[in-house]
Amino acid sequence: MQHVRRRQVTALLAGALLTAGVALAAPASAASTTLVTNARWGGHCTYDRLVVDLQGAAPPVTVTPVSQLVYDGSGKPVPLPGKYFLEIRLHPAAAHDDAGHNVYVGPKLQQIALSKLKGIALTGDFEGYVTFGAAFDTPPTYNTSVLHSPERFVLDFPHPATC
Repeated sequence: MQHVRRRQVTALLAGALLTAGVALAAPASAASTTLVTNARWGGHCTYDRLVVDLQGAAPPVTVTPVSQLVYDGSGKPVPLPGKYFLEIRLHPAAAHDDAGHNVYVGPKLQQIALSKLKGIALTGDFEGYVTFGAAFDTPPTYNTSVLHSPERFVLDFPHPATC
């Protein structure tokens, strides 16, 4: 009798562990995906700032210098003037909700006349990646940070004092 009871307990524990493992291995639901809702910018005396507004926790972000900006998927060139470009990729993230409706209300393509930052573009929202491009006339240096309440990703582009 004790042998049968031990088998039942072992089977129950194995089932519980299997269920827990499946739950942990399941992909995150779309409800937990960070939504990218806006991009905005501002000029300051010693830096230009690009802010990406988020709904949800800030995902990992990569910022990469590229020789040209292209739209994800099509590969078509992004028509922003500039000699230097940065690609900014947020993953996992989306600029649309579960029903496919856009939640991003910011500019899709915008020329900007700041000291460093000359333009931005939303270049992709595909398979968990949201991508922006930023254009510059001179090689950009930058600092990144995440600010909270509300959640946002920030890129600062330092420049000589203009005030």
